[in-house]
Amino acid sequence: MNLRTVLRGTGVAIVTPFDDNELVDFDSLGKVIDFVISNGVEYIVSQGTTGETPTLDSQEKLDILEYTFEKINGRVPVVVGIGGNNTKEVCNTLQRFPLDKATAVLSAAPYYNKPSQEGIFQHYKALASASPKPIILYNVPGRTGRNMETVTTLRLAHEVPNICGIKEAANSIPQCMQLLKDRPENFLIVSGDDDLVLPELAAGIDGVISVAANCFPKEFSSMVRAGLSGDFSTANKLNNPLIEAYNLLFAENNPAGVKAFLFEQGLIKNKLRLPLVTVSDALQQKIKLYLQS
Repeated sequence: MNLRTVLRGTGVAIVTPFDDNELVDFDSLGKVIDFVISNGVEYIVSQGTTGETPTLDSQEKLDILEYTFEKINGRVPVVVGIGGNNTKEVCNTLQRFPLDKATAVLSAAPYYNKPSQEGIFQHYKALASASPKPIILYNVPGRTGRNMETVTTLRLAHEVPNICGIKEAANSIPQCMQLLKDRPENFLIVSGDDDLVLPELAAGIDGVISVAANCFPKEFSSMVRAGLSGDFSTANKLNNPLIEAYNLLFAENNPAGVKAFLFEQGLIKNKLRLPLVTVSDALQQKIKLYLQS
């Protein structure tokens, strides 16, 4: 499977809505799924960081995944987030989870342990061997505490079967450009930094796995498609109004910011699980004013 074709464009790292009792709100999850698909995103990522997976138990993850597959019903591809800092446990999860309907697995680099580059390589090599689906690496040093260097990513891309792409969220255009220059032909590279997507599209990335696409799916996915087609005049016009939104989305916390937007749009309740809390009243007011403008 060539993920550069199947996952070209905008993927949305979808939120996990909660009800007033902090239980998974499946009705609201269905509304968000329909909202982003009807407004043009190319695929959905279930149970990424934006989905608050660190606070979900194993049964909730299974229930969410089964609901998501049923709700989407083949309309768009689904990528499933499965990661962690216990390599053996992640391998067991990859073999246990019902991934038949998944296109690929997105797996964040190990957090907290701060392994060496060789440790990161061996971690992903083990995951690739265990996974029944292609693995997309996820480099997000702002959360993991360790940057996956380009030499490590490229070593995995060239040497390890079943490593088929990367979500690059190092907030570094030079690092992204180095990956683009030296990647294998069929190796997918997507952005994980919404505010850098436009210049990274100019550099040659294949798309994005986005937070902003939860609440601005039409505008954001249209911008990405314009960039992928080389129409950067249109892409800039679509991106410029979103620049303030990017700042508001990540001003205090993700996914607190995107949940605040979705609440104001009437799609979900503004509920998170501790240790995350809702955005401040001041930021909520700025979000409300932005949506009214």
